[in-house]
Amino acid sequence: MQIIKLREEYIKLGQVLKAVGFVENGADAKDVIKQGMVKVNGEVETRRGKKLVDGDEVLFEGQTVRIEK
Repeated sequence: MQIIKLREEYIKLGQVLKAVGFVENGADAKDVIKQGMVKVNGEVETRRGKKLVDGDEVLFEGQTVRIEK
């Protein structure tokens, strides 16, 4: 499991995917999210701009990222 430390109140889903290296750019993030390949807290999420806060978890291709303050 990877951890993203928040510098602000939230981080957007597309930014998380890029930050941990799951995708190379925003266009790739948009594609995998729209295809339903990303889950947030166990639910499929199709909004690239979904705001993630402390305690949220992102699952992509068997890998998990936890958002922490």
